[in-house]
Amino acid sequence: MPLRYRFTRALPKAASVALVAFALLVLFGPVLLLALFSFNDSAIISLPWEGFTTRWYSEAFSSGEALDSIVNSLNVAAIVTVASVVLGSMAAWGLTRLRFAGRTALAGVHGAVLVVPWLIIGVGGLIFFSQIEWQLSLTTVTLMQIVTTFPLVVAVMSAALVRFSPSLEEAAVDLGASQLQMLRHVVLPQVAPSLAASAIFAFAWSFNNFEISFFTGGFQQTFPVWVFSVLRHSTNLPIVNAASTVIAGAQLLIVFGLWWAMKLMNRRGGGDDVALAEIMTGGMR
Repeated sequence: MPLRYRFTRALPKAASVALVAFALLVLFGPVLLLALFSFNDSAIISLPWEGFTTRWYSEAFSSGEALDSIVNSLNVAAIVTVASVVLGSMAAWGLTRLRFAGRTALAGVHGAVLVVPWLIIGVGGLIFFSQIEWQLSLTTVTLMQIVTTFPLVVAVMSAALVRFSPSLEEAAVDLGASQLQMLRHVVLPQVAPSLAASAIFAFAWSFNNFEISFFTGGFQQTFPVWVFSVLRHSTNLPIVNAASTVIAGAQLLIVFGLWWAMKLMNRRGGGDDVALAEIMTGGMR
C-alpha cells in the first residue's frame, strides 16, 4: 500500500483524535489545575511549586460554613432532582401522548425557560418573593430551581418518548397488561437511560447553580454562593480549590457509578427485549 494512501486514510482519524483531545483539554484543563494547586503549600496560585501539603483540605472541611453550604446544596439538589424528574416526566408524557388544544404553545413555554438566562430568573424570583412578602430561604431557592430545571427534563424525556412507538404500549394493553405493567415493563426500560440522564443533569444544574441561589437564598448559603463569598479574600483561594476538587471528584464518581450500574443492569437483565418479549407472549398476568 503506498505511503501516501495510508497517510490519507489515517489523517481523518488523527484529526478527530486531536480534536477530542483539544476539547477535553479546554473542558477539564482548568479543573485539573485547580486540583493540582489545591496541594500546593502556598496561598498564591503560581509557579514555582512551594511544596506538597494537604492542610487546605483540613481547613476547608473544618469550616462550619463550608460544610453547611455543602449540606444545603445537597438537600436542595436532591429535592429539585426528584421533583423535576417526576414533574418533567409527567409533562413529557402529556405532550407526546395526548392531543389537546394549545399543546404546541405549552411545549414552547417549557422550551422558552431553557433559553432565559439564570440571572434574569434569579432577579425575577427576588422581585416576586419580595412582592408577596415571602422570606428568602432554601425553600425559595428550591422552588425557583424546580421552575428552571424541570423544563430540561421535559425536553430530554420528550425526545425519548417521541422515539418510542406508542404501538408497543397499545399492543401490551391489548394483550392483557395493566397500565402499571405496561409502564414498568415496556415504557420504563426504553426510557431508563434518558431518565437517568435527566436526573444527573437536574442534580448538576441545581448543585452548581449560583445566580438563582444568590438572589433567592437570603442568609442561607449554598456551596456556589459560599465560594463566591470567600473568594473576596485571596488567602481563601486554596481552601476553595480543595473543597471544589472534592466536590468535582464526587460528582464524577457519581456519574460514572450510575453509568456502570446501568450497563450492569442491562447486561444482567437481558436488556429491553426480554421485558418486551414477556409482554408480547402474554408472560404478564
